[in-house]
Amino acid sequence: MCDTLTFYKALSEPTRLISLLLLSQHGELCVCDLMEALALSQPKISRHLAELRKHQLVVAERRGKWVYYQLHPTLPEWMRGVLRTTAINNPSLLSSVTPVMQGNTACGHHQ
Repeated sequence: MCDTLTFYKALSEPTRLISLLLLSQHGELCVCDLMEALALSQPKISRHLAELRKHQLVVAERRGKWVYYQLHPTLPEWMRGVLRTTAINNPSLLSSVTPVMQGNTACGHHQ
């Protein structure tokens, strides 16, 4: 399980913070969705997601050639609450990201 200090360190990096906020809001996203939302390359997104996975903040599931991420199921409720509260009270954090989850995912496959 992720400890408190590691959780807050993850939130201090903008790409990881926004990725966690998006996952908190959407439940599950493909790497391609995060690439489009954050306008970043696949290697950069994957590096940040690997760091979040290493600290048990997210889990990944491969389905064919796609990898889907979601918040770790054992993430404590208080951490989930921090993410929800951050998203609600700081809309400017997500205002610059491209909208995701419009029926089709960014790479053209259905969830």
